[in-house]
Amino acid sequence: MREEDCIPSPRLRVPAASSTSGSHCGTRPIVEEITSGNRIVGGHDAQLGAWPWQVSLQVYRRGHDFAHICGGSLINHNSVLTAAHCVKKWTAPEYWRAVIGLHHIRRLQSYTVKSRIRAIIVHVAFNKDTFENDLALFKLMDSIKFNDYIQPICLPDDPPVISDDTPCYISGWGYTQEKGRGREVLQEAQINIIPLQICNRYDWYGGLINKNMLCAGYESGGVDSCQGDSGGPLMCYFSDASKYYLVGITSFGSGCGRPKFPGIYTNAANYRSWIKTQVIQFDKTAPVSNPHALIFFTAGWVTFCLVL
Repeated sequence: MREEDCIPSPRLRVPAASSTSGSHCGTRPIVEEITSGNRIVGGHDAQLGAWPWQVSLQVYRRGHDFAHICGGSLINHNSVLTAAHCVKKWTAPEYWRAVIGLHHIRRLQSYTVKSRIRAIIVHVAFNKDTFENDLALFKLMDSIKFNDYIQPICLPDDPPVISDDTPCYISGWGYTQEKGRGREVLQEAQINIIPLQICNRYDWYGGLINKNMLCAGYESGGVDSCQGDSGGPLMCYFSDASKYYLVGITSFGSGCGRPKFPGIYTNAANYRSWIKTQVIQFDKTAPVSNPHALIFFTAGWVTFCLVL
C-alpha cells in the first residue's frame, strides 16, 4: 500500500478515547471480534462492514469520473484523517470526494455515503523529503450519520501501550504486490508493531525512522501496505475496552512487502493535540454561508516509494 509513482510491554494499557471521536467510537456493529487474522500485500478480502471507519478518498479526473487515490479514517461526523502526501498536486477541496461505507470500490450500497470536501488541512510542518508530520485532515461538506457500516474510529488521548498480544491491522484498496494493481474489494491484513531500534538497524531503514513514526509488518516481509493504501488506518484492538484505536496513518516504505523494509506509519498518538485543535478551530470558524470554504497548505510531490 504505497505511492503510484514510487518509491513489548508486559501489560496492556487501554488508552482513553479522544473527545474528537466520541464515546461510541471504535466498534464494528455487524462483525464478531476476532483477535487473530490473515495477512493487503499478503492480505485477503475484508468481511463486509469489517472496518466501518475506512474511507476512500477520490479525485475527479476529467473524462474518467472519480478515481480512488488514498485511504482515510473517519474520526467524527465530518472529519477524515489521512496522509499529507496524498494531497500532492490536488490541493483544492473541489477536486476531491470522500466515500464512506464502501466495500467494493465500484459498488455503492444504500448505506454508502459520498461527501464533497469543505476543506483540506495539511500539517504545516509536513516534510515531503523525510515524511515527518505526514498527516492531513479532510473536513467533509456533509455531517455523516453513523450506521452499522459507518462508524468513527477512536483516537487515543494518551500513547497506547501495545503488547505482543494486541492484534493490529491495516486495510485498503491498494496494490496486492509491488508493481501490481489495486483490488476492488477492501483488503485487510494483520501485522506486528516493530520496535524502532530494530527498524533503524543499518540493514533495515538505517536510522531514518523517528519517534513520530511507527514501523509495522514482519521482518520476513510478505505482508505490507502498498500503492493506493496511503492515508489508511493502522488500527489495534484493545479487548479491555472492546474498541479499536487509530494507532497509525499509512505513510511510506521501501517497496512493498520486502524483508526488513516494513511499512512506516505516522504515529497518531503524537498528534492528538494537533488533530483536536484543527477539528475544533475549523468547526468554530467555518462560514456556514460558504460551502466551498478552503483551508489548506500546499504539499509537494512524494518521491520515496510512498504508501498511496
